Amino acid sequence: MVNLFNKLFRSGGVRGRPSLPPGRRVYAIGDIHGRLDLLSTLADAIDRDDRAAEEAETTIILLGDLVDRGPDSRGVLEFARNWSQLCDLRILLGNHEEMFLNAFYEKGVFRGFLRFGGVQTLASYGLDAEQMIDMDFPEIKHRLTRAVPKSDRVFMHSFEHSIRMGDYLFVHAGIHPKVPLDQQDDHDCRWIREPFLSHKGDLGCMVVHGHTVKAQPELCDHRIGIDTGAYESGLLTALRLEGTDRRLIQAEERDSGIGIRNVPANSAEDFELLVPESL
Repeated sequence: MVNLFNKLFRSGGVRGRPSLPPGRRVYAIGDIHGRLDLLSTLADAIDRDDRAAEEAETTIILLGDLVDRGPDSRGVLEFARNWSQLCDLRILLGNHEEMFLNAFYEKGVFRGFLRFGGVQTLASYGLDAEQMIDMDFPEIKHRLTRAVPKSDRVFMHSFEHSIRMGDYLFVHAGIHPKVPLDQQDDHDCRWIREPFLSHKGDLGCMVVHGHTVKAQPELCDHRIGIDTGAYESGLLTALRLEGTDRRLIQAEERDSGIGIRNVPANSAEDFELLVPESL
């Protein structure tokens, strides 16, 4: 494997390894997609890790797509809302939250929402999507409004579009490489793949994102992607950042239950130990 970590951050926007301000610690968690079992286990691991470390101002960032595809979107939203009362939790609006919220207003969007994982989301609220698909939209909206608590919708509306800390920019999907950081379009932050994913040059910061599923986290010169397809792979990834240090913490579904992987990620060798090629 190419020694990605030794190459990291040589671009002009960030000199040397990117860093957070002194006294700050961040845990960024990739796309959850209804996997409450993985999230709750990972949250416990993060709490233990944070309490065992030196005192710092800690922020936990969920990179969006809490809902759809997995079995318990409603439970994930409830867990996140409760978690936000216990710590500094910030949440990005993913494209799946956007589709879910917009499904209340247009039947075409509702149908698209169902095609991309909304069936499972509705099931977590006790709704049968198959029964609803041919209904007139006023009846669909009535059922949605009755089943999905207003508190959940207000909560999702509160999610952020991007978060900047030190040399890091946290977004759901990515940014447009040809647009200045302060002029990025919110739609790109939630939906973009190309030309972001294939871009090789400096972005002016280190972008941490989800949205695009990979079997293992992607660590590039200018971006770190941590969507490991939790809903299907059973692997939910968090990136721990403090100063110039980075570490990956993962909740992994195993035959014996859900386990935690937790090793330094300061070299390609560490990363190979954490995520074997068989994944």
